[in-house]
Amino acid sequence: MLDNLEKARQEKNISLVSMATVLGVKYQTLREKINGTSEFKFKEALIIQEEFFPEYEIKFLDRKSTRLNSSHDIQ
Repeated sequence: MLDNLEKARQEKNISLVSMATVLGVKYQTLREKINGTSEFKFKEALIIQEEFFPEYEIKFLDRKSTRLNSSHDIQ
């Protein structure tokens, strides 16, 4: 599971439905990608980062688990 992406999504109250809509995929497809059942395409990861989480780097969102902090200054 992409824990950092999921934690950031929950922290910002972003729905999976809204993310799936922006990506043009089904809710279940997005859920599978976040859970690690399937992988994000690079373009999809870039869209998610730019549209929903510009304060984070893609590398951070792709990690399994790292503590989030309010400054979003995690390397």
